[in-house]
Amino acid sequence: MQINVQKVILSIGLVCCTSVAAIDYDPLNTKIDPGSVKTLDTSFTYGKQEREIPVLVYLPSSAMKAPVVIFSHGLGGSRKGSAFLGKHWAACGYVAVFIQHPGSDQSVMEGLPPLKRYAALKKAASLKSTLDRVRDVPALIDQLGRWNKEPDHSLMGRVDLKRIGMSGHSFGAITTQYVSGQSVSLRRQDFVEKRIRAALPMSPSGPRRGEVEKAFAKVSIPWLLMTGTEDDSPIGDFESEDRLKVFPALPPEGKYELVLWRAEHSAFTERRLPGDPERRNPNHHKVILALSTAFWDAYLQEGTEARKWLDGDGPKSVMEPKDRWQRK
Repeated sequence: MQINVQKVILSIGLVCCTSVAAIDYDPLNTKIDPGSVKTLDTSFTYGKQEREIPVLVYLPSSAMKAPVVIFSHGLGGSRKGSAFLGKHWAACGYVAVFIQHPGSDQSVMEGLPPLKRYAALKKAASLKSTLDRVRDVPALIDQLGRWNKEPDHSLMGRVDLKRIGMSGHSFGAITTQYVSGQSVSLRRQDFVEKRIRAALPMSPSGPRRGEVEKAFAKVSIPWLLMTGTEDDSPIGDFESEDRLKVFPALPPEGKYELVLWRAEHSAFTERRLPGDPERRNPNHHKVILALSTAFWDAYLQEGTEARKWLDGDGPKSVMEPKDRWQRK
């Protein structure tokens, strides 16, 4: 039997190169310089009521056109929350746009004594706020398109609207779910924003009414869910177990779930919430940054090595033993 030495050497070389490339892929990008990220704090108005929407944009150092990741804050939050995400995503080459939703943002608590803040937040977690939020997202994308073409604007030629990712925490996760594929029976409206290519809800939740399987049966884009074993929320009475019902209801192909051990609701933010009994685990943010970046790289940049890392043993290299990871 004759052996083609050249083919054998070539095959070995390809295997080695593939292995090295997979090992070299680093979603934490330890070589990046977060200091190179610039920010743009601005706003826009839309609709007949001229609803004003503040946005904080984290810009990569490169002036080239880049994919966009939109982030929606939780109840009582603002565009300035979870800055660790915006800085890292931008340093990794994404235009990270953090949107603020009037009516369910920090303004509902301003000037109120602590005892009245809970009631104000609970009142703000309303149907109206939900409708406002899901309308804010397409309005923002439309505005990004206008800024992208506006001469002398800081975003001119900077955003690639064919590669948009959507993320959010808590109420922002609900916002993300509605615009990224979750079905709703409300007034027979469809809130799905078809320009979004991938979604990452942090602290997801199922529908209040109807079957969870039907709510998520038509999700057609990649989703990465992130939650924790202690991810309870006093407003809305969501418990950590409720958040785990979403992943099984999602159709296959490009669906992932991360469950961080002993992570509370505030793990996806930069501050503990009043009454949090757990000490913050610094590795939680490391895992969140690594997996979210790999997810964006895989599905917005179509990165082959990022997809291999995500679908292989990459997540385990940053997770702790009791963290859970699954995909389908």
